[in-house]
Amino acid sequence: MTTPSRPSILVANDDGIFSPGIKALALAMATLPDVDVMVVAPDVEQSAVGHGITIRRPLRFKHTASAGFGAIPAYRVDGTPADCVVLGVHLLGRPDLIVSGINLGPNLGDDLTHSGTVAAAIEGLALGIPAIAFSQQGTQDGEYDFAGSAAYAARLAAQVMQRGLPPRTLLNVNFPRTRPAGVRVTRVGEHRWEDTIVTRHDPEGREYHWVAGTSTAPDRHDQDTDYGAVDAGMISVTPVRLDLTARDLIGEVQGYVPGV
Repeated sequence: MTTPSRPSILVANDDGIFSPGIKALALAMATLPDVDVMVVAPDVEQSAVGHGITIRRPLRFKHTASAGFGAIPAYRVDGTPADCVVLGVHLLGRPDLIVSGINLGPNLGDDLTHSGTVAAAIEGLALGIPAIAFSQQGTQDGEYDFAGSAAYAARLAAQVMQRGLPPRTLLNVNFPRTRPAGVRVTRVGEHRWEDTIVTRHDPEGREYHWVAGTSTAPDRHDQDTDYGAVDAGMISVTPVRLDLTARDLIGEVQGYVPGV
């Protein structure tokens, strides 16, 4: 539970409550002075689930001392990252900031639309709470060192708690796999996955399918984009506004939609 007189931070993710990334992030947030920190995360990995909300079954919300957060209260939920934020806000008290991550792997370009890490931050926006999503590239061997990233995340979180963010705006932060060469404020790039379907057969001859894909980024050399900055060894900080209306097309569409 939060202390009414102190600001608080809710930490979520999509890799699950036992991920080393969320542990590093929560412990770093706990170093901020006079701030209460609480963790609510999925009980298992929920990567790429997007902004799904569970509405057709009950959810379990269980305190989890074994996750290694020490004195930080930590709870696991058998649902999505967005579920975790909803339950955390309503059951533990409204936080002043939501931070999500640190994700195992980057969330760049079109990845934002299916990332559970970013979705937890988006759910914060829906509730009117400032939010930051953090992700990190792994090394070529799939290893992660979160020490520097978590320390930077705490510094940025302190700035956002002091300054706030505009309504319906989050920060999407991506760390490179190596020691950062600097920080760049970027735009969302064109990184996407070109999907392919791999079809196979099980031992009984029944068909099944794997969704695979190839990563592509046409603007990967543009360091003003999130992908380009991280590819160049920079920390990418992208302000993301949740406004889906194509305002420049309203007049044009009004001109051709048929009447009833």
